[in-house]
Amino acid sequence: MSQLALAGWWPDYVPDVVFHMRERDESIGGDNPFRWVRKTTTELFGGKRVIVFGLPGAFTPTCTNEQLPNFERLYDEFVQAGVDEIWCTSVNDAFSMYQWACQLGIKNVKMLPDGNGDFAEGMGMLVDKSNLGFGKRSWRYASLIDNLVIEESWVEAGMRDNCPSDPYEVSNPENVLQSLSS
Repeated sequence: MSQLALAGWWPDYVPDVVFHMRERDESIGGDNPFRWVRKTTTELFGGKRVIVFGLPGAFTPTCTNEQLPNFERLYDEFVQAGVDEIWCTSVNDAFSMYQWACQLGIKNVKMLPDGNGDFAEGMGMLVDKSNLGFGKRSWRYASLIDNLVIEESWVEAGMRDNCPSDPYEVSNPENVLQSLSS
């Protein structure tokens, strides 16, 4: 038995989820050379140190004007701080996530469509945003994941269903990067 188990502490692991994603496949040809693939949490995050940040939705104001572009802008600094990859996840389909990344010119941050909300739910971050007409969505957060173990998380305050506000302070990339650097 490990020292961690003896101490009564078990690490928190990311949920075991299958993501429905689209991958470019030039053999398909045409204007939309993508095929459906299924990737597991282990395939995406296993053996890597990654930042995963969740947000309410593609094309929404704070997510589009602040969070996603600033993680992209600071990508190289995250790599210098020992992060292998950065993933943006939202309870959106693969098509929306792809078009959103294209519109913003995202080249480094990887898009992680969570269309059914399974990952958000497994992370304990799925909330009801019906008050905004969104249905079930991810609460805004960021997590540092090292080989499937959640090392640290930055979760916005006030998490609850139908929250009247959309806080954005602790999960912003500048704060996350500062925490990693200190």
